[in-house]
Amino acid sequence: MSHSHAHGDTHLHDHSHPSHQGRLRWALLLTALFFVAEVVGGIMSNSLALLADAGHMFTDVGALALSLFVAWFSRQPAAPEKTYGYLRWEILAALLNGAVLLLVSGLIVWEAFARLQSPEPLSSGLMFVVAVGGLIVNAVSAWTLHPVHSHSLNARGAYLHVVGDLLGSVGTVIAAIIVRWTGWLAADPIASIVVTLIVVRSAWRLVRESVDVLLESTPAHISLGRVRDGLQAIVGIESVHDLHVWTVTSGMVAMSAHAVVREPTENQKVLEAAVAAMQRLGISHVTLQVERDSICEAPCP
Repeated sequence: MSHSHAHGDTHLHDHSHPSHQGRLRWALLLTALFFVAEVVGGIMSNSLALLADAGHMFTDVGALALSLFVAWFSRQPAAPEKTYGYLRWEILAALLNGAVLLLVSGLIVWEAFARLQSPEPLSSGLMFVVAVGGLIVNAVSAWTLHPVHSHSLNARGAYLHVVGDLLGSVGTVIAAIIVRWTGWLAADPIASIVVTLIVVRSAWRLVRESVDVLLESTPAHISLGRVRDGLQAIVGIESVHDLHVWTVTSGMVAMSAHAVVREPTENQKVLEAAVAAMQRLGISHVTLQVERDSICEAPCP
């Protein structure tokens, strides 16, 4: 009985390119500097929207710092006890970033409802000036990170933090104008609630995708049926079982399967055809166990 294994491109995609790290550093510097200004401005103007934005900005500082660390740490070489290296750290960082966003958002909404019941006076002029400054800083940070935000969940987590702050700054500017011209104090907590709910949607999606990767779920953009059909269409393969497709880290999808091939002389051709077929589906790491008769390590799916 013949057991063969084929591995496709085992190159571990580098999502922590030095230029990406440089963008993260610039965004971190801008965010950290303005966080201090926003806290001071929020306290002096008594604006919940500003303090809410500062709360998001504080999580930004942590998220960007974590993302920068993980971008460096995930580049460390693999070891015998960690054959994939530290690639999964970027998924853990994305999960943590999303969870922190959800926690901070919950606290902000709680405080906003308290403010709605008991509105407090605020300095709309100072609130407006600080909010405009935050808007500019967040816009620059978002522009800096946008080119790399789709490269990994880690980068997307950092980008979502910044975009959340950008939306928060827009809401705060609008609230400051409304309070300034109408005196309607409820505009401040309402703005913080609206912006926070927008952030929650993106944060929840980030958490869900991170958990899916950690649970080794089939990637959403890949159909398991198409993978099975692609393998069974290869000349020489009689049947396929024990098929699994999962994400190792952003941009690196792996699969493993057992394939029944009656003629051992066809093994090499089958393996080469399988690797090519899987790469066309976006699967970069292929492991195929070739068998003359079906061997099931578990009930054959």
